[in-house]
Amino acid sequence: MSTAAIDPLHELPGLVPPPNDLLPDLKELISPALFLRLDLIEANLRAMVEVARGPDRLRIHVKTHKMPDLVKLATKLGVVKSKAATIAEAEMVARAGGADVLLAYPLVGPNLTRWANLIEAFPSTTFRAVVDNLDALRNLSEHLPTNRRRHPVLIDLEVGMGRTGIPAGPAADELYAAIAETPNLDPDGIHAYDGQIHEHDLDARRRATAKTWDQVLAMRDRMAHRGLPVPRLVLGGTPTFTLHAELNVEGVECSPGTCVLHDWGYFSRFPDLPFRPAAVLLTRVVSRPAPGRVCLDLGHKAIAADPPAGDRLKLPHVPDARFVGQNEEHLIVETEMADELPPGTALFAVPSHICPTCALHQRVFVLAPDRSLRPWGVAARDRVLNY
Repeated sequence: MSTAAIDPLHELPGLVPPPNDLLPDLKELISPALFLRLDLIEANLRAMVEVARGPDRLRIHVKTHKMPDLVKLATKLGVVKSKAATIAEAEMVARAGGADVLLAYPLVGPNLTRWANLIEAFPSTTFRAVVDNLDALRNLSEHLPTNRRRHPVLIDLEVGMGRTGIPAGPAADELYAAIAETPNLDPDGIHAYDGQIHEHDLDARRRATAKTWDQVLAMRDRMAHRGLPVPRLVLGGTPTFTLHAELNVEGVECSPGTCVLHDWGYFSRFPDLPFRPAAVLLTRVVSRPAPGRVCLDLGHKAIAADPPAGDRLKLPHVPDARFVGQNEEHLIVETEMADELPPGTALFAVPSHICPTCALHQRVFVLAPDRSLRPWGVAARDRVLNY
């Protein structure tokens, strides 16, 4: 399929050319479909390494993309550490040749056995887990294989999200010490995710991030005083990435995810971040039910519905678009441009939240520098791969 008409934009946030130029080339592609621009992904990855001040200080959260091809792309830049939210994501990393993956999610129920089986199946990959209570620690130890290999475990420190983790203090200190005393396990550091920090103003965000540092570094120092190793501090997500990267502390690993692909939500709210949206959705007008109104085939089964209605996407080529309704397969838009958008017109939408948007698509189309379109599978959108 020819894609000769596809060229980068300079006046928009770097995604797609005007839709009329694309129609001859994309007319055979169904919509809705998710497109990624390879040059922008590679630029984002290079910027991530630069911000982190080296690939060893970067642990990319794969929950954003869930794609083995992107894991391999990061590996070529020397980024061999990953973070995952599901066992399927961790398995996806291992199958893609990933050397090191942290599952930053509590292991309970059958997932304990799945995790043990995964460790056995991929001996060349280092798997790290987190715990936030003594029962979880004991259950993890009981389920892991009893061989000569000890398993690294981080404490999940609660620093403001209020969903998982243990607050800093005596109980957290004793839990970390208990890791060192538990069969088959080694204390491996502190995981602290401050996803509640969304201040637009950089100075305000910096002050909020400093509160995370205070808790993490104080605990690290207490553990060191007790003779316990704290080899790594896995910190933050995308909004606080550049700030955590400033820490001149041994063992810091920044764990952003969204900025690999980036999205309209972060691009518009955090202009200080050096990343550009690399993902865009192809959509088409399917109806013009009333004057000034069009309906697109971009329901919330194709684009994330977790931002509030009206804030879920940007239509770069329909600047006055007002989103008045969305259903499973429909997006209703009011615009003065409606007369210029007959049914069949192709448009492009920048998602506000790329992470759950990726999970809605079995495959994406990657626009490569040679102007070819390459399909990439979104393997870890499934809850279970093999383990």
